[in-house]
Amino acid sequence: MKKDQLLTRRRALLAGTAALGAGAAGTAGLFTLGTGDATVGSAAPAAGPPARRPLKPSAHRLQPLAGYGPPRAVRHLPPVRRAPLLRVSGLGRTVVLTFDDGPDPRYTPAILDTLGEYDVRAMFFVCGEMATAHRDLLARMADEGHVVGNHTWSHPLLTRLRRSRIRAEMERTSDVIEEAWGDRPEWFRAPYGAWNRAAFQLGAELGMEPLAWTVDTLDWTSPGARTIVSRVEDGAAPGVVVLSHDAGGDRSQSVRALRDYLPDLLDSGYRVAVPRRRFD
Repeated sequence: MKKDQLLTRRRALLAGTAALGAGAAGTAGLFTLGTGDATVGSAAPAAGPPARRPLKPSAHRLQPLAGYGPPRAVRHLPPVRRAPLLRVSGLGRTVVLTFDDGPDPRYTPAILDTLGEYDVRAMFFVCGEMATAHRDLLARMADEGHVVGNHTWSHPLLTRLRRSRIRAEMERTSDVIEEAWGDRPEWFRAPYGAWNRAAFQLGAELGMEPLAWTVDTLDWTSPGARTIVSRVEDGAAPGVVVLSHDAGGDRSQSVRALRDYLPDLLDSGYRVAVPRRRFD
């Protein structure tokens, strides 16, 4: 192909790429989370700067097409908190369902099936060791609109670790989540709910908000599916965050309980949603 034909084709491709980029604006929901005076708001992302004008072509230098796309948006870091966020506020009768320690191919798919049956979204705080072995489940979570959070690599007690080890546990897991789910996580949960200053600082440095819970089902004690259902339904209130597990042991009771309390919550007028956030 002659050089002038190559350049004409290249200019046409660039024009088409710019036109597609100009029409790709989207919107996002609004959530406010907080513990008392600590709140986080979300809004639609601001549009990025326009694509750079391509350099004049020359016989000696033709830059790749990817070099002319709009730059990636700068990720704003959350504040360093002194306590984890506990609940959602400002959206009426909304409940957030969260599942820790997975993904586990024995239980996570059944939980995803139930959530999909009722067309609701949940949060999964995954451990890196489990996630790296079951990346297909993280990909499914992404496809079905669920939020994936960071629950460290090996589920250690962070209060007994050096700062460098805490960072490694968090960062390594965020890398796996990004590769399998598609984005770096924006939420972090400390194993056992054991937080310290280093965990809050490092989580913020890695772009994550600390999220705890309001209602603990204690499903890891295997109290029986009926007891788990009662704990969720008795604790249901606007803004609560419910803690359950999809791994770390026999979670068949958690699977059965979800099948009962999820339709009950919806029939009672609750919405089940996941948090979205954005920092200015």
